[in-house]
Amino acid sequence: MILTYESVSQIKEKAARYPHRKSAVLPALTIACRQVGHLNNDLYREISEIINIPYIEVAEAATFYTLFPKKPVGKYYIMVCHNISCALVGADSMIKFLEEKLGIKKGETTKDGLFTLHSVECLASCATAPMLQINQDYYENLDSKKLSNLIDELKAKE
Repeated sequence: MILTYESVSQIKEKAARYPHRKSAVLPALTIACRQVGHLNNDLYREISEIINIPYIEVAEAATFYTLFPKKPVGKYYIMVCHNISCALVGADSMIKFLEEKLGIKKGETTKDGLFTLHSVECLASCATAPMLQINQDYYENLDSKKLSNLIDELKAKE
């Protein structure tokens, strides 16, 4: 077992709230991802056993959503929205800026393990584009100065 007793208990508690067990898949994936930091086939199997639904239904949900990393990521998982609204107002420039500032390319993690950079299809904040999400927090109406300050602040916490 990968999941802790606490995580399993939380998943069971969430599953008990829903009339259909399949409705508990996203909360279960969220709990597992918060504990482990990413998702994988072994976790899909555990979740399927805990909430008693087929493995494939858990795997399908997990692979559909970009908010669940499928391999280990840095302490700060940066997801830059590059959908049309963000692309039109500078998402590509933001990605390029972050690659240069962090010294990595999309899909990579900094050597110190602090930052992982990904682009994602949509974060549902079109009115405040360009934007990104770091872990569970949204940062909107960004420009290079705001991005630089944000990265510097996160580095300073370490």
